[in-house]
Amino acid sequence: MSKRLITHLRHVALAVPDLRKQLDFFTDTWGLVTEHTDTGVAFLAAAGSPEQYVVRLRQAPGKRIDLISFGAANAADVDTLAEQLARDGVQLINEPGDLQTPGGGYGFRFFDNEGRTVEISSDVDVRSHRAIEEGEDIPVRLSHVVVNSADPEGTRAFYEKHLSFALSDTLMHPRMGEMMWFMRVNGWHHSLAIARGPHASLHHASFEMRGLDEYMRGTGRLLRAGVEKIWGPGRHLAGNNTFSYFLDPHGNTVEYTTELEILDEDTWHPHVYDFSKPEVSDQWGTANAMNEFVASRSFNDPDDGLFVAPPV
Repeated sequence: MSKRLITHLRHVALAVPDLRKQLDFFTDTWGLVTEHTDTGVAFLAAAGSPEQYVVRLRQAPGKRIDLISFGAANAADVDTLAEQLARDGVQLINEPGDLQTPGGGYGFRFFDNEGRTVEISSDVDVRSHRAIEEGEDIPVRLSHVVVNSADPEGTRAFYEKHLSFALSDTLMHPRMGEMMWFMRVNGWHHSLAIARGPHASLHHASFEMRGLDEYMRGTGRLLRAGVEKIWGPGRHLAGNNTFSYFLDPHGNTVEYTTELEILDEDTWHPHVYDFSKPEVSDQWGTANAMNEFVASRSFNDPDDGLFVAPPV
């Protein structure tokens, strides 16, 4: 594919066994807003984002990523993507059509190489949103989603070939080899990253804060609330963004971040960073060490029901 038809990351959808507990965490503690609800489903918005919602939660017997949603510029680009994917043998879940989710729009879903559901949509209504004020320690938008993959090279190749994702940077280790690939669909350093792991699962979902002060205030607020911190606060080298990782009630890792790097795509050349060097994981040197404890929490439980489409 020569022309990139995906414009941006829209939302991530999670299935969880205890919807009420997860909903309370994301609204009362994390700082999202319940925008729409239905039987067994909740749609959560970020106050500063024009997206109808950035997280969808669904009550389910097990936990998994239900889907990752990306935007396209218009219906013609949605149709083109669906046609190209079908021609290349990618399994479509449904043909392009009108969406029944909040904000409407036009889109379709398909399975990626490991069975995750991916949605592409256009013409979704813009949500009424506002500028986050100085000192407000709530998310502005969904920044990026990182997935664990038992076949990360194949997953990277799938997103490059079929969806025109571009590689921004790679993390490697002298003993373990290449371990994480940062992928972009626009000028942001990454909207998706792929981590080498024992199974397909969510590595983490990251939420952008207004700035450094708001990021630190939010980090402190969660610590005072007794939310388990996994890693941070610190600043990565790849992407140059800050990080504070916490566990949600179901053991998913969620991140507060800010200042993710915006690249000049015409001149950018990917780096390979050795994350055994402490300054690669954390330029500031303020975070706890990246060790087996941090890594194991990021592996998460295996996604349940791959190649099974979630309800609309």
